[in-house]
Amino acid sequence: MKKFMLLTAVLAILASCGSKDRGELVGVKGKKWHPEKPYGMELIPGGAFIMGKADDDLAGVHDAPAKTVTVRAFYMDATEITNSEYRQFVNWVRDSILRTKLAILADEVGKVPEDGGIGEYAFKDADTANMSVYEKYMFENYTGLGETGYEGRKLNKDVDLVYDTAEYPDEYYTEVMDTMYLPLEESYNGKRTWDVKKFKFQYNYMDIQEAARNRGVKRKDVIIKEEVEIYPDTTVWIRDFSYSYNEPMHNDYFWHDAYGDYPVVGVTWKQAKAFCEWRTINKNTYQKSKRGSAMVNTFRLPSEAEWEYAARGGLQAATYPWGGPYTKSDRGCFMANFKPVRGDYAADQALYTVEAKSYDPNDYNLYNMAGNVSEWVNASYDPSSYQYTSTINPNVNDEENTRKIVRGGSWKDVAYFLQVSSRDYEYADSARSYIGFRTVQDYMGTQVTKNGGDK
Repeated sequence: MKKFMLLTAVLAILASCGSKDRGELVGVKGKKWHPEKPYGMELIPGGAFIMGKADDDLAGVHDAPAKTVTVRAFYMDATEITNSEYRQFVNWVRDSILRTKLAILADEVGKVPEDGGIGEYAFKDADTANMSVYEKYMFENYTGLGETGYEGRKLNKDVDLVYDTAEYPDEYYTEVMDTMYLPLEESYNGKRTWDVKKFKFQYNYMDIQEAARNRGVKRKDVIIKEEVEIYPDTTVWIRDFSYSYNEPMHNDYFWHDAYGDYPVVGVTWKQAKAFCEWRTINKNTYQKSKRGSAMVNTFRLPSEAEWEYAARGGLQAATYPWGGPYTKSDRGCFMANFKPVRGDYAADQALYTVEAKSYDPNDYNLYNMAGNVSEWVNASYDPSSYQYTSTINPNVNDEENTRKIVRGGSWKDVAYFLQVSSRDYEYADSARSYIGFRTVQDYMGTQVTKNGGDK
C-alpha cells in the first residue's frame, strides 16, 4: 500500500513539473479568436428596441403590438441576395451533379485519366480510408442524386467541364450531358434547355428545438434530410400578374448579366434556407482546404426580431428605416422602391426591381430594408405571437405552420408594407416575383452592444 501511495505521489509531482499551470486552475487555452466580418455583411450590434407598431395601426391588423425585446449581435448581408450570387449556388450544384454523374460512368466503363475523354473526370480518390470524416460528409450530402453507392469518393475538380456540344470529348461524356437537358422535342430557337428539376440540393440539419424539448429523443430522429430543387421559378413574372405582358422579365431577369446585381426573386422559403446551407458548406470547404481553420458559424435566415431590429438601424420608434413618417426626402425624392401612386409603378423611377445597392442605406449600412423586394425570414406567421414570445431573441418558427413571414415590402407594394413594423406572410413553398431574401450569421461573442456601449 505504501509503495502504491509513493508511486502516486511521484506521478503527481512529474505531472506538475511538466505543466505550465503550476497546479493552478487556469482553464484550457485555445487559439486566440479574432472575429472576421463575412464578405458583403455588416455587423449589427446587439441591443434592446421597441418591436412592433410605434404609431396607429391604420390597416387594423393588430398583429404587432409594441413590446421591448433584446437581440444579440449578428452579421447581416448589406444587400438582398442578388441574381449573380444565387447563380453561384445554382452553378455549384449543377456542376457538382454533372461531375458526380461523369465520375460514376467513368468508373462503370473502367475509364481512368490516362484514357482521356470521360476518364479525365474519374474519381480522384478511390480509397476512402485516407479521407477524414469531414471530407466524407462534404462529399455525401450535396449531389441531389440520392444514394449512389459512390459516397465518400472525391471528385476531380481540376478539369473544366465542357458545355459546347462541338467540344464534347467522347460519347460517354455526351451521354451524361444529354440526360441533363430537356428532350429535343421540347427545345425551340435551336437551343436546348437544362431540365431544372434534375438539379437538386441535399443537406442534413438537426432540429435542435425538438431535441431540447424532448430529452429522450434519439439523435437520429432529430436529424432532418432535405432535398430542394434549386432553380428559381421564372414563371412568377407571368403568374403574379394576370392579363399583363411580363415575358421579358420571365426570359431574362435571372439569366441575363444585365440583371446580375438585382435581387433574386422566384425563390421559395425552402430554397432560401437551402442557399444558406450551401453558403455555409462553401465557406467551410475553403476554410478547411486553404487555412485548416475551424468551421465558421452557419449562415441562416434572420429571425423576425433580428430583421426588424436591423431595419430600424438604431432608430427607436421609427416608421421607416430612414426614420419617417414620410416616404420622400426633403428634395422631393422617394426613399425606396415601391408603388407610391395607384397604377403608377414608375413614379419612384423604377418599374420593377432596382439594383440591390440602390437608394441610401440605413444607419447600419443596410440597403433596401424597405421596398425593392420583400424578404423571407425564419419565422412562421401567428398574429398573436408577440404576446407570448420571449423578450430575448424572440422567434416563432412552427414547422407545421407553412405561413412564413416576409418583411420590408416590395416594388409592387404600397407604403404601409414598407414600414419596419408591418408583417406579412407567404406560404413556404410559394415563389413570387416580389420576394427575395438576405442572410445573417451569428457574431461570436457578446461584447458588441448598441444600447450599453461596447463592453
